[in-house]
Amino acid sequence: MTPDLLLASVLFAFATAGTPGPNNMMLLASGANFGFRRTILHILGISAGLGVMVVAMGWGLSGAFKTFPILHEILKWAGAAYMLWLAWKIATATGINDKSPTGQPMTFLEAAAFQWLNPKAWAMALGAATTYTPEGSGSLTVLILAGTFMLHGAPCSAAWAGFGQGLRRFLDRPAILRTFNVSMAVLLVASLYPLMTQLKA
Repeated sequence: MTPDLLLASVLFAFATAGTPGPNNMMLLASGANFGFRRTILHILGISAGLGVMVVAMGWGLSGAFKTFPILHEILKWAGAAYMLWLAWKIATATGINDKSPTGQPMTFLEAAAFQWLNPKAWAMALGAATTYTPEGSGSLTVLILAGTFMLHGAPCSAAWAGFGQGLRRFLDRPAILRTFNVSMAVLLVASLYPLMTQLKA
């Protein structure tokens, strides 16, 4: 990978990982409800899951989606259904540091697996693999690209969780917390619209 291509991929990683989307809406809500420390595994899971997706795309999975466009449709709708369920869980969270089974922060594996149902993650991974791994690129280029996304995406994720942590002191009343959680759920659902309409095979 040339220095110019590497720099471009870094800027792409920052721009896509830092902008609002399903991951960041959930990190903001998790930071507010559970605190930054309990959200760390969620952050790391996002980074690892996206890195694996970039590698998979760079090593040929993108070709399968071009050959079988229906795969995009299946994953798109499955991801949308799962995110609607997550939005419901966020909206119905009962309090900060909720200990109930439905009030736990996302685990590392859950966050990593979620990337495979996240339309924005698919768009990011597919866009990165097709743009920054020119035809004939070797495995090392793909691994460098995946590492770039992991290293530069994690700080963006941490910033969203940290912002949520900063909001905790304003959410000490149930009514305010409920309003916040419902707002986060609505934003999570709203983030689906452009992704569902723009994601193409």
